[in-house]
Amino acid sequence: MDITFADISRMIGQFWWPFFRVGTVFISMPFFGDALIPVWVRSLLALSIVVVAAPLMPAMPAVDLFSFTSLYLAFEQAIWGLFFGLILHLLFSIFTTLGQTISMQMGLGMAIMNDPVNGMSVAILGRLFLIFSTLLFLSLEGHLIVIDVLIQSFTLWPVGSGLTSASLKGVINIFGWMFASALALALPAIVSMLLANISFGVMNRAAPSLNVYALGFPMTMLLGLFSVLISISGVPGRYTILVNDTLRFLNQYMTGGG
Repeated sequence: MDITFADISRMIGQFWWPFFRVGTVFISMPFFGDALIPVWVRSLLALSIVVVAAPLMPAMPAVDLFSFTSLYLAFEQAIWGLFFGLILHLLFSIFTTLGQTISMQMGLGMAIMNDPVNGMSVAILGRLFLIFSTLLFLSLEGHLIVIDVLIQSFTLWPVGSGLTSASLKGVINIFGWMFASALALALPAIVSMLLANISFGVMNRAAPSLNVYALGFPMTMLLGLFSVLISISGVPGRYTILVNDTLRFLNQYMTGGG
């Protein structure tokens, strides 16, 4: 049995192109893409998933691995995986934005801590909500669902199908969904803080000799903590809806490229 170079390229390509897509997703998506996880661990995990799922994937394009077409396909899979991970990252950004919004309203805007995972400074409540959403994501087996959707993407959006403007436009529209969802979750806290500030303003006009700042700051803090309690208690029910919306966006992103 003679094995030609084309046969070798076809066998390697069955693992090579999916590795680019899966590897980029694991680098860009939350939790797996955190800086706390070494790159070689993420690469080994992506390679393991590709080796296990390769028989379930459709046949890859018969392209010479040392051609410009091969470079184009690798770049295409990397861009696809980057946007795929970005959609998942926006799900967690909802809760980071939620925590930052509540922090500014309750007077904890100066309570900033360093986030070693993302390499930036975030509000303490934003970090708290991010950890909470990550634990919910893992408890609901969201990481397994993401891997399942990722493997199905090779059937819905085969390698070499290209990127369309409709799918890229959908990714841009998700940014608006992120801010709208964060505002909807933070709306009770924002309204309660607004009513508290209005009441303190009325007190200041009625009794100018009263030190509203000394009284208002601790009261606003207590009201803000109570609002955080109410927000956290309502997050699990809303979180399932947000995860379903994210999966719907992922399916639309994949079918938009086909």
